[in-house]
Amino acid sequence: MNRTHRRTRLRLLAGVTGAVALSVLAAACSSGSSSSSSSAATTPTTATSSTAAAAPVASTSSSAAPIPLVVYSAQGYDSAMTKAFTKATGIPVKLDDNSTGPLLTQIEASKNNPNWGLLWADGPTAFAGLDTQGLLLKGFEPSNVTFNSLGSQSVPTDKSYVPTGVTLMGIVAYNKQKVSSPPTTYQALLGSQWKGQVGMNDPSQSGPTYPLIAGVMNYLGSVSKGEQYFQTLKSNGLVINPTNGPTLQALTNGRINLALVQSSAAIGATFTDKNIGLAYLDPATLLPSCIGIDGKASPQEQAEAEQFVEYVLSPAGQHVMQTGDPTGDSLYYPVVDGVNPLPSLPSLASVKTQTVNPYTWGPQEATINTWFDSNIVR
Repeated sequence: MNRTHRRTRLRLLAGVTGAVALSVLAAACSSGSSSSSSSAATTPTTATSSTAAAAPVASTSSSAAPIPLVVYSAQGYDSAMTKAFTKATGIPVKLDDNSTGPLLTQIEASKNNPNWGLLWADGPTAFAGLDTQGLLLKGFEPSNVTFNSLGSQSVPTDKSYVPTGVTLMGIVAYNKQKVSSPPTTYQALLGSQWKGQVGMNDPSQSGPTYPLIAGVMNYLGSVSKGEQYFQTLKSNGLVINPTNGPTLQALTNGRINLALVQSSAAIGATFTDKNIGLAYLDPATLLPSCIGIDGKASPQEQAEAEQFVEYVLSPAGQHVMQTGDPTGDSLYYPVVDGVNPLPSLPSLASVKTQTVNPYTWGPQEATINTWFDSNIVR
């Protein structure tokens, strides 16, 4: 899910191909880069400290001392989550917080000698790509978790990754002082009145952006029709920035008047800038955030990673997710029963949505993102 406050990354080389490009293409929620060690749902309106304290505490193996769990994450609440997990379990965590693209490049570069334990990012197409390369642990299903309909439809058949929340792509953040009637269809964005006023992210940096591109192609019926659409959008003056933060900044400073960004980033931006309004394109694409566990990690680290997943989906973990990044990634739709979305989120029943099959579109991610970088970004 994407943070508006993350640091901008240099765009990855468009020439990256093969499995490396497949990894890059999911490029992340707009994440900031840092590597740190941490020693350490119910909505915030209903979750209390006693709720968090009552959550089950996972225990480490009695036969071995805990080892550091290496967490690759592009989530705004990941630091708060890893600290809470360590406090609850005693398992130390080494957090590498970055944009999804660089994280996936690190995974690809070390796939013969992996040094990560789990990946937490937005966009199941990236995880489908890792799964098809045989890099993820299969068959894991968190215990004591009952998924709601959003969660159930996001679980892959081979259980190679686990959904943790859902946001939307196909959201138009707009300047209310300059736009009285924002576009609500993809075709409307091509209108001459929006020439030079539409901005979006670079898919080689921003994880949610490839699902947006794939969603447009899915909606239009083919890759070729989607390519034609984005070429027309470029001809109409499309402005590309690396991630949600710079794209929303371009909206705030008046460089553009319409920004195609992730719902969590767009909603969060309205908290600090009352001139920003929101419109939802028909249809918006459902975007699950997911956790995948390194299939080549040691059994002990895999066991710790499984405990991390279970903690994230517990009442205590959901409380952390919904409070850890209140103007960004915390603005998600929960995937487990008994947890409500934060009040600032619109009802999903009021938004027309579509689901993009990650195993249909994931294998095409390298080719499509390379084309997009070569023909639209440049």
